[in-house]
Amino acid sequence: MQHGKRLIYVHDPMCSWCWGFRPAFDELSLRLADHIPIVRLLGGLAPDSDRPMPAEQQAFLQDTWRHIQQRIPGTRFNFGFWQDCRPRRSTWPACRAVIAARAIAAPAEPRMIDAIQRAYYLDARNPSDDETLVALAAELGLDTDRFATLLSAASTHQTLATEIAEAQGMGATSFPSLRLQIDSSYLPITVDYNDATTMFDRIRDALDSRAPRSPV
Repeated sequence: MQHGKRLIYVHDPMCSWCWGFRPAFDELSLRLADHIPIVRLLGGLAPDSDRPMPAEQQAFLQDTWRHIQQRIPGTRFNFGFWQDCRPRRSTWPACRAVIAARAIAAPAEPRMIDAIQRAYYLDARNPSDDETLVALAAELGLDTDRFATLLSAASTHQTLATEIAEAQGMGATSFPSLRLQIDSSYLPITVDYNDATTMFDRIRDALDSRAPRSPV
């Protein structure tokens, strides 16, 4: 990774806690816009799998959704997903969709993340399926032929592997995670799901403490 000062957001588009974190992260991003660049890094929650998700894991994730709704007021989930779709524990396809969208146009990256999250959590569509991801690309107005090619391209697989390794290298093994990079050091920033102010103050204080001092 390059050196400098920036905030790194490690996430997975199919991470339910990342969905709950969105309002606070969006506010934090706005408040940091004039202070430090923010980059997204895909952590890759669950590898490729064609196996149906076991019933016990489905029940665990539904309980997680309910817990998030209690922990982060205002977070919405469509529980119809569990009846309408064939759940699989596989988030890497959605991660590759984010990389593919980014490769087509940088502004398409956050739009694809938003589309995946809304499809999964609100519309009961399955982003583990390539067909869903290509349909989302079409809805975003992206070139679907190019997107489909990039989705399965070896370079996209390699980019995801690289980002996962980078996230693990900075100790970000749970999602969402925030790391404030200052040159070659990575400072963990505790995620606050309900208040951007605590995160903003921590980042600002850390930047101030590393700022060069004028000679006396």
